[in-house]
Amino acid sequence: MPPFAGSHPTRTDSNIVTIDVGGQMFQTTKQTLTSAGPKTFFSSISQTSSLFTPFIDRDPEIFSLLLSLLRTGNLPSKAKSFDLQDLIIESQFYGIENLLINSLSNPEQLEPFNLQKSIQLPLNGRDSPSTVATTPYGSLHVAHGSKITTFDWSLRRKSTVLTHFTAVDSLLALSPSLAAAGANDFSGLQILDLENGYVKDTLNWENVTKSGSTVQAIGSSPEQMFVSFESSRRNSNSIVVYDLHSLRPVTEIAHNEIYGADIDSAIPATKLQWIESHNLLMASGSHSGPSGVSGNIRLWDVRSGNVVWEISEKVDCFADVAVSDSLNAMFKIGVNSGETFYMDMKNLGAEKNSWVCLGDKRKVLNGKKEGFGCKIETQGNQVFCTKGGDVELWSEIIMGSSNNRIFKKNLMGRVQDMGGAKITNLAFGGSRMFLTRKDLQCVEVWQSSSREL
Repeated sequence: MPPFAGSHPTRTDSNIVTIDVGGQMFQTTKQTLTSAGPKTFFSSISQTSSLFTPFIDRDPEIFSLLLSLLRTGNLPSKAKSFDLQDLIIESQFYGIENLLINSLSNPEQLEPFNLQKSIQLPLNGRDSPSTVATTPYGSLHVAHGSKITTFDWSLRRKSTVLTHFTAVDSLLALSPSLAAAGANDFSGLQILDLENGYVKDTLNWENVTKSGSTVQAIGSSPEQMFVSFESSRRNSNSIVVYDLHSLRPVTEIAHNEIYGADIDSAIPATKLQWIESHNLLMASGSHSGPSGVSGNIRLWDVRSGNVVWEISEKVDCFADVAVSDSLNAMFKIGVNSGETFYMDMKNLGAEKNSWVCLGDKRKVLNGKKEGFGCKIETQGNQVFCTKGGDVELWSEIIMGSSNNRIFKKNLMGRVQDMGGAKITNLAFGGSRMFLTRKDLQCVEVWQSSSREL
């Protein structure tokens, strides 16, 4: 802990602490200082004798902001007149950067109806992003070509590493500096130390044919990582469960050895999502053939290795699918109609349970693939869908005792934010939304104006 630059005698109540910062006096309580946590600069100050005033040779104006942060958990509005990098440096000096992150980049502070296009994060090179991954508090990993660029939670610091892949197709953020990456045409899942720029580990699936295994999707729960593998010969696939901390394999589910024309088992899972409220893993995958797009969605009990629910899709199969814990519902975008549908998770076992269209049902029959490439993600009680260059926001409307669930569509952003090249990736981290667009070498950041610094 850095030593105090000096001190001088004072007389005060034993619970009141007086601090001299850069020649300016501050008074606060020991409880406020200890709220910074143990082993921090502030906690050491709280233990000093009330007969002496510690002197800290730092910026008093920023100290005032950080003291407000300790008192209320939030920065005061006047913090907007300061450079964020200065706040970060001072918070690191005092050992409370975690409190600053929680104040400025907390996922609970996402304001869906106030999101607007804020900044663009440029990427080096000619490749546009293939996939993105975020941490809960807003760190961002972006795969573009054979490179992965990482932005810290403030989006002010970035670093780029070169991978062994020609292109990265699957990416999972394990931490602000660690990621799992895989490709559809290169064997193995690589665990990358993005801070130091090296491959920490390579995980492989030992299939029956002893051929290589490519990664089709990656997902995680608080304790486990799920990886969808397909053999290089495309005659077997599986979902392997790893311990998220040791990265050792725990079990294997959804193992398929494909014989003949068994199309259903030949489709590997291309999206994996953990459903916390049900302790189930959602695995979805689709295939495009002469008769159109078909696919399946399965909910797996990872402990038993059993499928607890599944649905096969042939008419207006999903272009993308996501589950909302908060809404207790599953959502999809129809690949033909481009419309958004939902299915109530409470009624999954019911025989008559089926997809309910939130938009225009008649579009299902027009034969075009209007939903191809569209993305859908849920965040809190909201559902976000990409349609071309725009994002639709669906929100549930509470209608008293009615058994029918009603959702309303809103277009996001200001008029000047609308349109643009087709959206290729949609992700959320901290209080921000991240978009990438076709053929553009950048990441678009959307956030509420009240959250900008």
